[in-house]
Amino acid sequence: MKLWGGRFTKNTDKLMDDFNSSIHFDNRMYRQDILGSAAHVTMLGKCGIIPEDEAQLIRKTLFEILEDIENGKIEFEVCAEDIHMNIESILISRIGDVGKKLHTGRSRNDQVALDLRMYLKDEVKAIKSMLKELLNVLINIAENNLDTIMPGYTHLQKAQPTTLAHYMMAYFQMFRRDIERLDDCYKRIDIMPLGSGALAGTTYPLDRKMVADELGFSKITENSIDAVSDRDFVIELASCLSLIMMHLSRFSEEIILWCSHEFSFIELDDAYSTGSSIMPQKKNPDVAELVRGKTGRVYGSLISLLTMMKGIPLAYNKDMQEDKEAIFNAVDTVKLCLPVFTKMIETAKTNKENLYNAARGGFTNATDLADYLVKKGIPFRDSHEITGRMVAYCIENNKSLEEMSLEEFKTFSPNIEEDVYSAISLETCVNERKVPGGPSKELVKASIESGRCFLNSL
Repeated sequence: MKLWGGRFTKNTDKLMDDFNSSIHFDNRMYRQDILGSAAHVTMLGKCGIIPEDEAQLIRKTLFEILEDIENGKIEFEVCAEDIHMNIESILISRIGDVGKKLHTGRSRNDQVALDLRMYLKDEVKAIKSMLKELLNVLINIAENNLDTIMPGYTHLQKAQPTTLAHYMMAYFQMFRRDIERLDDCYKRIDIMPLGSGALAGTTYPLDRKMVADELGFSKITENSIDAVSDRDFVIELASCLSLIMMHLSRFSEEIILWCSHEFSFIELDDAYSTGSSIMPQKKNPDVAELVRGKTGRVYGSLISLLTMMKGIPLAYNKDMQEDKEAIFNAVDTVKLCLPVFTKMIETAKTNKENLYNAARGGFTNATDLADYLVKKGIPFRDSHEITGRMVAYCIENNKSLEEMSLEEFKTFSPNIEEDVYSAISLETCVNERKVPGGPSKELVKASIESGRCFLNSL
């Protein structure tokens, strides 16, 4: 008979057990369930709701069960439905009727909400640590490439010169915001729901603050219906994880392009590449491609969670059991991708010569030529038009802007002088962009220093 079976006159069908059970995926929360139960029963004893000695026996046995689980001595049962009922059943089998007092003053509704919040708090911390490692790698690459000039793109067309350091710090900012989003999301996960019961609390004089303090929660939920019936904190985390994967996927796309023969900006380490079963020359960027592909899995989890919750009336509904597989999958995917992606970019070799040569092509200094004319007193719209005609002339004559003679320049504008060559050199184009946020060496150094301060604050 089920622990809830008093109302029923027959056992559930095995097919129903298999369909209804969640033990095959929520068993990962065994530690959180035991810690939550231990805190709950300690409070029951302190508040005189059950005898103190019985509370201590239950607590002691719970930690014995925890040790046995971690030592592989316990096998969970499908017929016990979930991790919560499995552990309670094991407890009762060991200490008899005393164990039946554990569930006093709580419901599985607030119990599962507690376990999930505790589990996700731990996972947020783990993912933050992985992101911090990625940020450290990005800063190191930036520091080593302050003078590595490369083309920047818009519409995947060469646009303006920048540096690899500036480029890496762009991704640094994206992943930094991902950490900040996780921190903000953590605040809404870090709220203790136990004591809310099924939806309307309980008549027992529970000390919810005591439980929250023992479990390390910053505060308790303020409405018992809300505490058990919403999963917005899960959805918010799935959204944060989706953004992390979006940034990883964009970066992966760059890596895939950069290590192609056509770009040859970088070469991936053999340890983070794969080969072809038929083409012996191939060196494939499978890490980047898999990260790009796995992004869809995390997006799918977010959509699943939003769809699951969109039509559920208050309070708890069994639909909400579907939250765990979705968020667990999203968490697992991000934790799988971050470390291998980090090692992939850390071990990649940069072809600085190819990056520089690529920046020389495609007229990436055209904007600087237009700005040069502005500084000579020509309105920007006119200088833009003049520069456009010079670019067309260069394309027709198969040369770059810096390869034009001064006489050729003057046919387009008499204002152009010998100093034009210095003005449109790639080094000038990069290092004269000194507006905050720009690619000049001085500014990128400051950005790196700011980034180091951020990492040290974590």
